[in-house]
Amino acid sequence: MSGASVAAYLARRAAQKERVRILYRRALKDTLNWAVHRHLFYQDASDLRDRFEANKHVEDLDTIDKLIAEAEATYNKWRHPDPYIVPWAPGGSKFTRNPVPPSGIEILYDYGREDND
Repeated sequence: MSGASVAAYLARRAAQKERVRILYRRALKDTLNWAVHRHLFYQDASDLRDRFEANKHVEDLDTIDKLIAEAEATYNKWRHPDPYIVPWAPGGSKFTRNPVPPSGIEILYDYGREDND
């Protein structure tokens, strides 16, 4: 192998590892949306980890790309339609519930105790 082909191989492997890591994290977070109780989540998370570990030994780059594409398709097929969003995060039920008033509006914090001038 020449230096360029080794560099290309290592770059492709690094990109595949990153895709797998991102896919695993997204799938694990989505598993939390489907689980009603923590003990159910732990079992589902263990099953998910086992599915990823089953293909850990694969070395062929094209096979790995194919496995990643199949896993991403499966993930997209089984994504939760209404994922849990933390209330104060963007998209949550409390996000910008009390927004800053527009400019030009004065807020009287001493309402009822004004000076009678």
